[in-house]
Amino acid sequence: MSSTIEANVAQPATTPGTPFSGAARRQVKGLLGQAIVVPALVLSDVVLATAVWEMIFVAQQVFGHGRLSIVSVVGFFPYVVAWVGLRGLSGLYPGYGMGQIEELRRQTLALLTTLAITAVFALASHAEDTISRLMLFGCSFGLLLTAPMARYGVKYALMTLGAWGKPVVVLGAHESGARVLKALRREWQLGLKPIGVYDDHLTPAEGEIEGVPYGGTLTDAIKAAKERGIETAIFAMPYVRRERLARLVSLFEDTVRHIVVIPNLEGITNSAVVARDFAGTFGVEVEHNLLNPWAQRLKRTMDLAATLIGGIFVLPLIAALSLLVWAESGGSIFYADQRLGRDGKLFPCIKFRTMVPDAEAALRRLLKENAAAREEYMKYHKLRNDPRVTRIGRFLRKTSLDELPQLWNVLRGDMSLVGPRPYLPRESDDIGATQGEILRVLPGITGPWQVSGRNGTSFAQRVNMDARYVRDWSVWLDIVLLFRTVWCLMTRNDAY
Repeated sequence: MSSTIEANVAQPATTPGTPFSGAARRQVKGLLGQAIVVPALVLSDVVLATAVWEMIFVAQQVFGHGRLSIVSVVGFFPYVVAWVGLRGLSGLYPGYGMGQIEELRRQTLALLTTLAITAVFALASHAEDTISRLMLFGCSFGLLLTAPMARYGVKYALMTLGAWGKPVVVLGAHESGARVLKALRREWQLGLKPIGVYDDHLTPAEGEIEGVPYGGTLTDAIKAAKERGIETAIFAMPYVRRERLARLVSLFEDTVRHIVVIPNLEGITNSAVVARDFAGTFGVEVEHNLLNPWAQRLKRTMDLAATLIGGIFVLPLIAALSLLVWAESGGSIFYADQRLGRDGKLFPCIKFRTMVPDAEAALRRLLKENAAAREEYMKYHKLRNDPRVTRIGRFLRKTSLDELPQLWNVLRGDMSLVGPRPYLPRESDDIGATQGEILRVLPGITGPWQVSGRNGTSFAQRVNMDARYVRDWSVWLDIVLLFRTVWCLMTRNDAY
């Protein structure tokens, strides 16, 4: 088959002298669209830095710290140039194929490096007394908070205009290929837009997979890559023999710059995976960060700091909600239910009471009498239209505000802000083989399933998400999940 592909690739993609082809027009249009991506991202960063600087400048005047020195004003320009330059060196312009966690890590490191360079330059030039520390650290802190959100907004605007993303080809139409296509569609921020899926041995019955058209054989993939100037090919063929896969990859090396090979390591690899070269032998190193005691201490420190600071702002809200719960049905305001904690130890998980008294007995009666409700509960371990929920309880669940009292569990050390969901003791057998892995860490108020479909996911899917979270954990992952939780609460209303 390799010789057939080589022979076909040797043929020209278009006949000399033919008019400007449709494929060429699409390529030019795509290049023009992509040409605005980097300037738009750079310009947005410059505008954002200027806006943050102006806000800190106003704060400097309001709080009476005096007028800025000339050095502080002039120093803003090299600060922004260094920041944008380091972001560029970190691959953030445009950053195609970079996940949210890695993107946040690089953005943070670029900003901290900029701050360090500026501070060292001030000390070396003996200008530390003339540079406003409020301006320097205030601007850096402002960019630390706003730059990730601004970048997301710019990418979303570019995606809406059809400019964000570059075309890629996916090789392999089996289950692995479908999974890759689904992931690329879900994680649009990666900017990898499949224009076709190709396979020598499988032709989809409907002519497409996950909305992506079937483009033909691998020979057709090479032709399409040449005609459209595609730089990335994704090999979703994990079960192909190594010798054949090596030959196929070599055939694409002269056509595309980036080749991604999906390995047959599902359930093993995580975001901390690192490629290793052992004297010419390729290896993959997987590091489980949460087994590191220092990582656990760091996570606990972040939990305490965020809970103590954030708790000051949410205390009035907790007081108001407590009054509403008591006013509707009287009785206890909070509800403590036994949940599985770290190492399987039970702990009282505190929530606002959202159900009528004697809710467990009512559930048993309902499941015994209602087959549809019993089937729904077996699949999701929840009921969408639960008759036991009060009116204020329904509001609290829709907004997930019923979980605010769990901040006390975080302070006690029973829970973390981010982690696997706190499972009920009766769900222990349903968790399955991953129970030991999931219960290795503290459960969280929020976690991966809350921002990835919430209650539209089945119980088995939630378990898989939680196990993957434990394997993938990093500080950056927790930060991303916290931001995505806030975004979900603001834009979605599907909790129950």
